[in-house]
Amino acid sequence: MADLGVGIIGCGNISAAYLRLAPQFKGYRILAVADINQAAAMNRAAEFGVRGHSVEELLASDDIDLVINLTIPAAHFVVSERILNAGKHVYSEKPFVLSRDEGQQLANIAKEKGLRIGSAPDTFMGGAHQFARSLIDEGQIGKVTSGTAVVQSHGMEHWHPNPDFFFKPGAGPVLDIGPYYISNLIQLIGPVARVTAIAGSAQATRTIANGPRLGEEIPVETPTTIHAILEFKNGAIITLLCSWDVWTHDHSCMELYGSKGTMYLPDPNFFGGTVRVTEEKEDVALEPWLHPFAVVNDDDQANYRGAGLSDMALAIAEGRTHRCSNDFALHVVDVMTSILSAAETRTVLEIQTTCERPAALSPADAAALMTDQA
Repeated sequence: MADLGVGIIGCGNISAAYLRLAPQFKGYRILAVADINQAAAMNRAAEFGVRGHSVEELLASDDIDLVINLTIPAAHFVVSERILNAGKHVYSEKPFVLSRDEGQQLANIAKEKGLRIGSAPDTFMGGAHQFARSLIDEGQIGKVTSGTAVVQSHGMEHWHPNPDFFFKPGAGPVLDIGPYYISNLIQLIGPVARVTAIAGSAQATRTIANGPRLGEEIPVETPTTIHAILEFKNGAIITLLCSWDVWTHDHSCMELYGSKGTMYLPDPNFFGGTVRVTEEKEDVALEPWLHPFAVVNDDDQANYRGAGLSDMALAIAEGRTHRCSNDFALHVVDVMTSILSAAETRTVLEIQTTCERPAALSPADAAALMTDQA
């Protein structure tokens, strides 16, 4: 099977991770990069030994079968639309799009042209989260009835030199960090039926704390604290707390409460971590889970960004559904945008889309995605 030729549009920070980690995965080879800033594209191309193009040149390249869309969220729809209309598969960074309608438009184009759409995050394919999935599927904590998911910090302006877009419509903690949490919840317990929420912002402006714009104030144009309740189709009720207005807290990243016990999960923003389970009140000694995507491989982290892309490339060749699929990504977007709409209208909203749980990724399944360079 020939690898898919892959190009990247968007040469910001995240592009380096895709390029650096690509050799560990089967199914694709990154051949070229592009950016509206030609200098950024050429610099990234030189750094990783690939071709540097304009966006137009990359979309016209005959050896590019699939394009990774790493542009800012507000541009995801327009750029993905261009990629599909150029006759190429698209894999987008999160959030996939910013509305259900945008996602459905892209799905229609892809269906008409016989193309695939995929989207990050793929961290739910990590060893820790797949271990949790296997335990839930085996009934370790019984039926999941409720839980919490908590992602809280004091905002991106403390570390990012150009944090403006984080505080504009289309970002905020729900759309920026929420995809990791909501994707993991859906792969663990299934699709969401309805949501409600309350939201607000603690500050009207933010002050950039590093880089050449140190001390510059930027406006806050989207809610930065959102408390949401998600009712899943299986009846589970999950409380989701998302905030960039919190200095510190002691909440676990994710806890699931079942009829037989409790499960504590690590941060779904990462592939690895520790899963802890109780049987009623007592901790359970779990057998070691030897999963390839739990192995530390990138400084002190298990980092397998690109696993979803590899799975998509191989799924295209094998004629099966890929795990980071359009239906899955669109349902995540529908949940997130419905949370924001419910907060604005102070209502309970029914989720209009649904999806299947992505197929579980066993240790053997994960190993099959990896090359000898992993």
